[in-house]
Amino acid sequence: MSEYTLSGARTALRDGSVSARELIDAALDRAAKTEAELHAFLTLDHDGARLAADAADAEFAAGRDAGPLQGIPVAVKDNMVTRGIETTAASQILAGYVPPYDATAVARLKEQNAVIVGKTNMDEFAMGSSTENSAFGSSRNPWHTDRVPGGSSGGSAIAVAAGSAIVGLGSDTGGSIRQPAALCGVVGMKPTYGLVSRYGLIAFASSLDQIGPLTRTVEDSVTALEALAGHDPLDATSYRGDRPDFRTGLDGGVAGLRIGVVRELSGEGFDADVETAFRRTVDLLSEAGAEIVEVSLPSMETSLSAYYLIAPAECSANLARFDGVRYGSRHDGATVEEMMTATRADGFGQEVIRRILLGTYALSAGYYDAFYGQAQKVRTLVIRDFESAYRRVDALVSPTAPTTAFEIGSKTQDPLSMYLSDVCTIPSNLAGDPAISVPVGCDGDGLPIGFQIMAPALGEAVMFRVAHTVEQLVGFEQRPPMLEVWA
Repeated sequence: MSEYTLSGARTALRDGSVSARELIDAALDRAAKTEAELHAFLTLDHDGARLAADAADAEFAAGRDAGPLQGIPVAVKDNMVTRGIETTAASQILAGYVPPYDATAVARLKEQNAVIVGKTNMDEFAMGSSTENSAFGSSRNPWHTDRVPGGSSGGSAIAVAAGSAIVGLGSDTGGSIRQPAALCGVVGMKPTYGLVSRYGLIAFASSLDQIGPLTRTVEDSVTALEALAGHDPLDATSYRGDRPDFRTGLDGGVAGLRIGVVRELSGEGFDADVETAFRRTVDLLSEAGAEIVEVSLPSMETSLSAYYLIAPAECSANLARFDGVRYGSRHDGATVEEMMTATRADGFGQEVIRRILLGTYALSAGYYDAFYGQAQKVRTLVIRDFESAYRRVDALVSPTAPTTAFEIGSKTQDPLSMYLSDVCTIPSNLAGDPAISVPVGCDGDGLPIGFQIMAPALGEAVMFRVAHTVEQLVGFEQRPPMLEVWA
């Protein structure tokens, strides 16, 4: 399983050299061998996955092909609702909740006869950068099990890296696909805001959240996005235009492209090995014919602060629905207020409570203009800085994360240090633009390093073009050393 790319598995399924049932059995077998150590999944749907695989094989036998994901094992982050499968967003307040419907992204997987392996672990309500905030226990990095996998989509990144899925679905609010992809040595991309439906995604910050794929190659990322993207009338923010052709120029190389290096996303706070790998990759792009331009985005210095006002403000509104009245856990109280207080105090974790309080404070009377209002002005500056940059260059590049995977527990008592893990990824969420992380090497401890490519809204084609070129130039083929032990 760990050797299969999506494109390779597609070919094998169609020429009959492997069956969907064999693929899902291999995925579940790998999960059985790794879960005690990695904890990538919250739920493994053994019976449902095998039934879906058998159905996919029957379709192949009948000569019917529903799409490129037919028969492919996919791991789904546990903040996307799945009909008949428990969905908790890694929170005690939703323990035992079994949705009666599928998220649109999940429905599109099923339309193509993809096989859902299970629901993956995450930071509670997607609030975190390490998958340590899960109410059901931390996940571990498959490259080094005393390190974090990143977050909040850590479980999906682990599943792809470790071989218990070929594709993972994650959500990205401030880097929650790209950062764990970088730390686990896989490809992770965030599409343009609105390109993939958010219907059925348990909301954290509605103006920032976006669903995207984690894969082993850039071409696989293109294929997965083609399966997910498209207008959805159930999502009012869904993009209504024609879906762009993501493959345009994919193999065209970078000769003639102008690529901007973001000055503010380097230097102090960035590991030396990360900087070295980044500069080496930029040099390779230059040698391949790209024109490298240094670009300054002054608003980057305040984007982190703006994000940690906007995102908590939106989360404080979104999470108000978890009150013990309609679904999820409920604690008794003499009054409705006491019931809600007891339910939330017991159901929400420390980081979720921290962000709810931050957001409620930022939105409160007398502070709205000073905090939330100012943060939105900074967001406008971020958008303008990106727009200005994209008038000069075709794409922007930076490290995906300032460090490689850090030790479990090393940042849990220092929220600011944890928040800085997303300093490179947050700006694209504020702007609503697409971005992708591609692995480009390992540090001195053998931990993966990610390279981020950013592009203007609906500019996925040029983003994928640069990313595919980086992948070919670097030739990153390392896999977690423990794969041999788990084989």
